[in-house]
Amino acid sequence: GFHLSGTVTEPATATEPEMTYKVAISFDRCKITSVTCGCGNKDIFYCAHVVALSLYRIRKPDQVKLRLPISETLFQMNRDQLQKFVQYLITAHHTEVLPTAQKLADEILSSNSEINQVHGAPDPTAGASIDDENCWHLDEEQVREQVKLFLSQGGYYGSGKQLNSMFAKVREMLRMRDSNGARMLTLITEQFMADPRLSLWRQQGTGITEKCRQLWDELGALWVCVVLNPHCKLEEKSCWLRQLRKWGEMDVCPLEDGNYGNELPNITNALTQSSGHSQDSLARPRRTVFTRAIEGCDLHWQDSHLQRIISSDFYVSPSYQREGESLLFNSQGQPLWLEHVPTACARVDALRSHGYPREALRLTVAIINTLRLQQQRQLEIYKHQKKELLQRGATTITNLEGWVGHPLNPIGCLFLTLTEACRLEEENCLEISDAGDSKPPVYQHVPVVTGSQDSGESYLSLALEVALMGMGQQRVMPEGLYAQDKVCRNEEQIIARLQDLELDPVLVQTLRKQCILLLEGGPFSGLGEVIHRESVPMHTFAKYLFSALLPHDADLAYKLALRAMRLPVLETTAPSGDVSHPHHLVSVVPSRYPRWFTLGHLESQQCELASTMLTAAKGDMLRLRTVLEAIQKNIHSSSLIFKLAQDAFKIATPADSNSDTTLLNVALELGLQVMRMTLSTLNWRRREMVRWLVTCATEVGVRALVSILQSWYSLFTPTEATSIVAATVMSHNTILRLSLDYPQREELASCARTLALQCAMKDPQNCALSALTLCEKDHIAFETAYQIVIDAASTGMTYTQLFTIARYMEHRGYPLRAFKLASLAMTHLNLAYNQDTHPAINDVLWACALSHSLGKNELAAIIPLVVKSVHCATVLSDILRRCTMTAPGLAGIPGRRNSGKLMSTDKAPLRQLLDATISAYINTTHSRLTHISPRHYGEFIEFLSKARETFLLAQDGHIQFAQFIDNLKQIYKGKKKLMLLVRERFG
Repeated sequence: GFHLSGTVTEPATATEPEMTYKVAISFDRCKITSVTCGCGNKDIFYCAHVVALSLYRIRKPDQVKLRLPISETLFQMNRDQLQKFVQYLITAHHTEVLPTAQKLADEILSSNSEINQVHGAPDPTAGASIDDENCWHLDEEQVREQVKLFLSQGGYYGSGKQLNSMFAKVREMLRMRDSNGARMLTLITEQFMADPRLSLWRQQGTGITEKCRQLWDELGALWVCVVLNPHCKLEEKSCWLRQLRKWGEMDVCPLEDGNYGNELPNITNALTQSSGHSQDSLARPRRTVFTRAIEGCDLHWQDSHLQRIISSDFYVSPSYQREGESLLFNSQGQPLWLEHVPTACARVDALRSHGYPREALRLTVAIINTLRLQQQRQLEIYKHQKKELLQRGATTITNLEGWVGHPLNPIGCLFLTLTEACRLEEENCLEISDAGDSKPPVYQHVPVVTGSQDSGESYLSLALEVALMGMGQQRVMPEGLYAQDKVCRNEEQIIARLQDLELDPVLVQTLRKQCILLLEGGPFSGLGEVIHRESVPMHTFAKYLFSALLPHDADLAYKLALRAMRLPVLETTAPSGDVSHPHHLVSVVPSRYPRWFTLGHLESQQCELASTMLTAAKGDMLRLRTVLEAIQKNIHSSSLIFKLAQDAFKIATPADSNSDTTLLNVALELGLQVMRMTLSTLNWRRREMVRWLVTCATEVGVRALVSILQSWYSLFTPTEATSIVAATVMSHNTILRLSLDYPQREELASCARTLALQCAMKDPQNCALSALTLCEKDHIAFETAYQIVIDAASTGMTYTQLFTIARYMEHRGYPLRAFKLASLAMTHLNLAYNQDTHPAINDVLWACALSHSLGKNELAAIIPLVVKSVHCATVLSDILRRCTMTAPGLAGIPGRRNSGKLMSTDKAPLRQLLDATISAYINTTHSRLTHISPRHYGEFIEFLSKARETFLLAQDGHIQFAQFIDNLKQIYKGKKKLMLLVRERFG
């Protein structure tokens, strides 16, 4: 039959009752062509009830009653039976069927109706004719709705995952050779093109978001796959081409390189010499995400050589080479396929995707044989140019189109094709491991099937070889953030796949051989001796190679990793790049560095490579030296060198065993380099770096500490040298950590004192106090430090610094020196009438208290300085009050006699202070009254009360105060309310 109908019962659950659904399925030539189900499910995929009915029919065909097509049954009925049949049918469904039945009856009875022009009648149960289209049922509306929904969620809630699974569905359809694959992709693309965000991004000139870009890339790659279907009809291809062109011409169509700016030229020749490029290719045509697929429509599969490659494992050149066929085979007679590499790989992807895995493998082997031949020829070219290129130290040869990060992902495609052929399918490979990740794949060696003598190669070793060739290809960094980011991402993806391979002796041999070729490859290899200045760096790749090779061939591993450490784009001495290839014209000329958006990431990868080598070289002085030299030569960022120093220190000082001195010395040397690099530049991590260096030097030992103390001026600022370095070195903890004997302690202390005095001379403002502290235990050094402070006091120091040192001196038992420094500090100070909360007030009160405690002479010396510097009435009255409460000279300086009497405010030196205080009150009152608001009247009256207390300390104070109040009433009589308050309080 061609039509299956049945009822499906869904059992009851805790929340839902039992449900029964009517299901109908049409099928034709083993494909389900349409479905209907009472559940009304709206999804791209069939509902569970359709699946249940189909499986029932597949598994229990004898349980399903098979009937003739309905037209056959009707043919067997006579006139009465037919009448009965129709009437019963109408009665059973009269509400739905009656209008249709009436209409059909009218048409049949009308002699010239359309229905009467056609012989016979349709039969839904009889299936389609042999010429009719037959394809799987696809609910197109649902596809549109779902894609629209996922796009509107803008990459949230796993919508990207959902869209990727729809792409995977398309790939699955292609592999099953289901013609709906292209149809579904068309529906998806239409929705992508209708995404309202596209025009928004274009207006704003911003790039498409990262997640969205990757989806567009996959869309472009899928279209390449579709148009390269080796068995598609010409009319299908021309229909796709029309569609792709229509989408590509829309101005919102995303561009191939992710910018709405300039793009890469369409290069079909992999290697170019600079001379071949003319200036006019700057005006390049616009390349969209569909351009590759449009170009792919021009490719065909009719080439007889290609047909022979993919259709047989045993296609070899005849033993006698016919003229003109030499390019079709290598010297072993194996076929070659000399097409632009990414294009050839796109063919492989298409074969794989359309369900032709054997053919894909055969073409892959031919491509790899071609790449090997190309590698040999490049080696020969380089041997002839080697001398000249090494003298120049640079090369203009490079691939403008890299295979890693290429929109068609050629290397990934070959690698997958080869490894899929070697995959061991375990019984339970669908089970997921505990962590929720699928287990890494397990591979086995599958020998390469070939017509020539047994090569002894396996598809697995070819996979490794081609991945290494592709990753090691010397290529120019593409332009634009997206393309550059893609290079890094693709590289990481390939390496992650490589790490799934367990390196057995066969693979190790492949690895070694390819690494040697890459090292010798000159300008054609990213690991060759000379590379282009803007070559994509090899750090990530080299880190993988280093770790993989190390257990098998340490010398080769180091040689490779050290070669890869370079980053020529940052070398100022490098030639200015060759301006001859146009797509770098813009970037090379104006600035020294081209626009490498991923430079930060690349530098951190360089640092990772160095760190991996340092870790491996622990304990091997010679290796560590060479790695250290490579770091010092190639890494230009202080924060990265600091990270390396920290890494080395961590590895050198494990918690559970002794330190490794070789690596510790490397850590110290890197740390010293960081100090020198950041000494004169601002770096927010500088304090952390200085502290770390002292820790590291302490770990190395006393000689290292002596060395950094002696050469401090090339490593630290004076402040750092005294407050962090010397202070830490002299701390109790350091002495304990190093368990030093007395001569060693003395040597360190002496170095620290010398440093302290040098720093105090260079920067007395910031280092004087630290210098005094460091020199406390050595009389001569301490005196020298004190003299430096006195000399600098008049010019270079602020009152805060001087007061701080003065207080330190008093605390150390040098009150007279403290007095001298406090007097010097007073000369730098100026307190205005309204600065009654100034931070220096405490210092002034302390200085006066110190002078008072020393005796009458010192007080007499400081009061004129106070009067000159302080114009704030409340502060002056506070000092005056304190000086009259106790007798001076209570500090009891030996050899001085004190009378023990309180001092009078009528006599010097307090008389001068009293006059100054009264005068300050008068001035402050006038200042405050010029702009006073009623809110402050109460506060002002309290201020006058305080003033009266001070006036009354003078002999004729009450008269002076009365005159003062009268004066105020006269001058400010306009402020009636305020003067009323003054009268109430003061008469």
